[in-house]
Amino acid sequence: MTAKNYEKLVKEASPKSAVVLNSAKAFLVGGAICAVAQVLYSRIEAMGFSREDTGIMVAGILIVTAILLTALRIYDKIAKFAGAGTIVPITGFANSIAAPAIEHKNEGLVLGVGAKMFAIAGPVIVYGTVTSVIVGLIYYFVR
Repeated sequence: MTAKNYEKLVKEASPKSAVVLNSAKAFLVGGAICAVAQVLYSRIEAMGFSREDTGIMVAGILIVTAILLTALRIYDKIAKFAGAGTIVPITGFANSIAAPAIEHKNEGLVLGVGAKMFAIAGPVIVYGTVTSVIVGLIYYFVR
């Protein structure tokens, strides 16, 4: 079988992807998550909190909500519908840490929850930590 024949066979056997529909779902759900966050931000800031405190509170609310929805298996259903729309940084990261921890809770707190919760998020945390140290050192020596 030649490469051209193989490529044709794969193209025929592969399911057709609804790129426009999937993009629209991701845009709408991701936008809805961001809109909810903005409404929360506006409401909390209107209560008299500083911008910094408001941002921290909104981030905390989004993280707790994502973890609760993950534990209740609702986040998975939303993600299945919206695809990439649920990978809004805070909620997607909270889900990526909570899901393996919840899934492996029967293996114990250390080897189950403790070890598995960083299986997906671990490289991101390591990369972020190393990058922040390097940037901090550059900033320290340059200024």
